[in-house]
Amino acid sequence: MVQNYYEDTVTKYAYSLYPFALSLTRHSDDAKDLVQDTLLKALTNQHKFKDGTNLKAWIYTIMKYTFINNYRRNKTKRIIIENTGNLNDTDPGFVEVCNNGESDLAFQNLNLAAESIAKEFREPFMMFYEGFKYNEIASKLSLPLGTIKSRIFLARSELRKKVNRY
Repeated sequence: MVQNYYEDTVTKYAYSLYPFALSLTRHSDDAKDLVQDTLLKALTNQHKFKDGTNLKAWIYTIMKYTFINNYRRNKTKRIIIENTGNLNDTDPGFVEVCNNGESDLAFQNLNLAAESIAKEFREPFMMFYEGFKYNEIASKLSLPLGTIKSRIFLARSELRKKVNRY
């Protein structure tokens, strides 16, 4: 492919790349950076492009993998930063007080709401909550798997309606 034609074609796709970048990053500035990185990689790696293949798909693939690599790189940075924690935590005078009042109240309200659900829905839901798998619940209650899934779904929906605040 001729150098100028390739560059013109790649830069032509810059406007159509932005919405895709925005859908990946969910932030305008990050999307612009991703488009810029993608175009730079596409232009510097022209020799890797095979004539006769879909240039637009190749550029979108570059963008997708650039985003994934950046995400993984930032994820590791975030873990390192989170592990350093707050430097005030090392202060011996630092005291952390935990108040479970609100969470206890929410848990009580959830239990009351669960008690008010019909037994046919509550029983499979509570078994699922306790850690049983769908097929285990189905065999213990001697019901079809689809019925168990449906009842657990309906129990969750009912709980959401009753306790939508939490």
